[in-house]
Amino acid sequence: MAHRDPPGIIAPHIPADAYHRAEATGQPVVIVVHTTDPSGQPLRHYLLPLVIAGAAAMGCWGLVAALCALMDAAAHTATVIAQTAGPVGIGGITLKLTRSKSS
Repeated sequence: MAHRDPPGIIAPHIPADAYHRAEATGQPVVIVVHTTDPSGQPLRHYLLPLVIAGAAAMGCWGLVAALCALMDAAAHTATVIAQTAGPVGIGGITLKLTRSKSS
């Protein structure tokens, strides 16, 4: 009896003695292939919307911080202009925009 290797790609997965025994007796060789069943959604399905929402939230917080900085700068600018200008008068009505430093 000549020695023959198992056919195809499944050769390394069948023990040689089991293959030769099945070949000699004529019994079929049963090969069990274990696979995982992808029953759930892939992680990418959930991760992409979370990443987009996180980027949008970070952008909104950046916009809020920029607006706060802009308002702070505008308030300081208005204060400096008011202190420099002194009293403002129109048609006999004088407005004192800031308090004097002596009081």
